[in-house]
Amino acid sequence: MGIPVVDLADFLSGDEKRKRSFVQQIGKAYEDVGFVAVKNHGISDKLIADLYQYVQQFFSLPIDKKKNYEKAELAGQRGYTSFGKEHAKGSDAPDLKEFFQFGQTVEDNDPIKSEYQDNVTVNEVPPFTPTFFSAYRAFEKSGTALLQAIALYLDLDENYFDGFVHNGNSILRAIHYPPITQEPKSAIRAEQHEDINLITLLVGASADGLQILTKQNEWVGVTSLPEQIVVNVGDMLQRLTNNKLKSTTHRVVNPPREKWHTSRFSIPFFLHPKSKMSLACLQSCIDKDHPKAYDDASAGEYLEERLREIGLKK
Repeated sequence: MGIPVVDLADFLSGDEKRKRSFVQQIGKAYEDVGFVAVKNHGISDKLIADLYQYVQQFFSLPIDKKKNYEKAELAGQRGYTSFGKEHAKGSDAPDLKEFFQFGQTVEDNDPIKSEYQDNVTVNEVPPFTPTFFSAYRAFEKSGTALLQAIALYLDLDENYFDGFVHNGNSILRAIHYPPITQEPKSAIRAEQHEDINLITLLVGASADGLQILTKQNEWVGVTSLPEQIVVNVGDMLQRLTNNKLKSTTHRVVNPPREKWHTSRFSIPFFLHPKSKMSLACLQSCIDKDHPKAYDDASAGEYLEERLREIGLKK
């Protein structure tokens, strides 16, 4: 499926006409599909290549080495989570994946630092941690620009989201879907789900498999070109906009049998705000045809609820 393609350079060009056009393009796409592919996203090819290289080196380590980085008390929010621990909301079947999560590094004496656990440093692959830090900052910068465009589409101040996502609770997640070695119980590597956060930025997965559910209730494959990243709406933004912007249901399916021996790697950046941000539906998104659909909640409260639902918190 050819998902809408937008060019972030238009938004950042300083040309008001190109900027307005970008705002309308991305807003319409998020109302209709929930996914866009973004060109000129500002995350360098070298950084992406390095990220995948070190991620593959980490997941190639023996399981006993990887388990040194699994900290149960961190509820999967930092470090390694072993195979089969996470499941989609409403599903008992564990996803066929292992993953590593890297979170916010507060560098400006913001007291919010006390809310965040320290990141887990990988010793066996020395460039892993500094590369994750650089990638995290690059994703954060691009994501903030995309949220500025979304704010304008919603008739908010352009910088509405800036203060919420600066030192926010965003997560950079590296996922490994291992080779399939026996007849799987399910055809799904990652069961259908919606993301929890505001927006998700996904930089080229190493293999096909991502599918989204269309308004016609059909599953279609999503592919982006190498120079693009895929960006989708998460549940927090859907709640905030009272369903005006769609959090699209998506999944990762197993490869054809002849490719069962292959791994799949994927690196999404889940852009979260600070926990105190209110997700109360915007008044501008509520009217007689669109009554308020959600109870008020903060981002932190909603995240806690969802982490329990997907099995990462007890």
